[in-house]
Amino acid sequence: MSKFMEWVDARFPATKMWEDHLSKYYAPKNFNFYYFFGSLALLVLVNQLLTGIWLTMSYEPSAEGAFASVEYIMRDVEYGWILRYLHSTGASAFFIVVYMHMFRGLLYGSYQKPRELVWVFGMLIYLALMAEAFMGYLLPWGQMSYWGAQVIISLFGAIPVIGADLTQWIRGDYLISGITLNRFFALHVVAVPIVLLALVVLHILALHEVGSNNPDGVDIKKHKDENGIPLDGIPFHPYYTVKDIVGVIVFLFVFCFIVFFFPEMGGYFLEKPNFEPANGLKTPDHIAPVWYFTPFYAILRAVPDKLMGVIAMGGAIAVLFVLPWLDRSPVRSMRYKGWISKVWLLIFCISFVILGVLGVLSPTPERTLLSRICTILYFAYFILMPFYTRMEKTKPVPERVTG
Repeated sequence: MSKFMEWVDARFPATKMWEDHLSKYYAPKNFNFYYFFGSLALLVLVNQLLTGIWLTMSYEPSAEGAFASVEYIMRDVEYGWILRYLHSTGASAFFIVVYMHMFRGLLYGSYQKPRELVWVFGMLIYLALMAEAFMGYLLPWGQMSYWGAQVIISLFGAIPVIGADLTQWIRGDYLISGITLNRFFALHVVAVPIVLLALVVLHILALHEVGSNNPDGVDIKKHKDENGIPLDGIPFHPYYTVKDIVGVIVFLFVFCFIVFFFPEMGGYFLEKPNFEPANGLKTPDHIAPVWYFTPFYAILRAVPDKLMGVIAMGGAIAVLFVLPWLDRSPVRSMRYKGWISKVWLLIFCISFVILGVLGVLSPTPERTLLSRICTILYFAYFILMPFYTRMEKTKPVPERVTG
């Protein structure tokens, strides 16, 4: 075996890659619960890719056959129902673990210098994930798939001058049709996954170049022993690979419980109108996107003007990209930041959740008012950040990790 590896290493840096990214990659020894979600995101990505490949073998990307082919997968393909539910539940699970992963970044300042690129690559992954989920959502060709795509694509029509032509170009037709379905299938199955995988590799490479952050926000590379090994670091393998297995097992228990007993999750993971074939002549009573898009959909509806609503929705995502340059605090972790930062993070999280709930519900004057208040608070968190992070009093940061 050793001779075989010598032969491989002479032609490909297999051992070097193993050491650089696992066995000799030293991570802080004080990782906590929130650090499970990075590896869980990788697990769900693998699940989506594998189940997606199997589903494409029996799926027909045409307006005439798409809905029937999904029914065929569910009823006649051996184990097709579990593959479909693993994929549909996996989509929601992906966003849950990614949102928790992003929250961890906000909590411990993982976007601050020198990890700006890690954060930007992560946000590009989030953007690609949203595109992947949106395009995949059209593929079952159900009522909510059709009308949800109709509403979202029509938003591009609000762009001055080029809006109408851009909308038609995205659809490939004057209305959403089999052509739209076919191109969304190609993008969902081929183009976006390639981009997503490339971004994941770049995200991990950027992370391992600067080193992982930790709950204290302390740089472990400052204190090393005579061999150049960080005193507060431990090899990622076997310590964190074994620890992550515990998180994976707990996650799979919950994930499989949902897959087997609540795959529709009360209509939040799989909406009831989506069990009806797409009909361009029959509009559902209430059109809303899947739950993981609803915070941004609520921001869109909160603004009376259509163009300004689209700008606000796009701005809500775009502002996340510049977060590393908005935070002027001398410390990274929320453990040592002042009370103002803690309060604003709490307000931001509550606003985001409320917007998510409001995006699912049909609009009323009271809900619209609440959406507007939460939208203002959402943006205020970022706009005011350069001021309150600079002026607040912070606690002294320890020289080494505290555990």
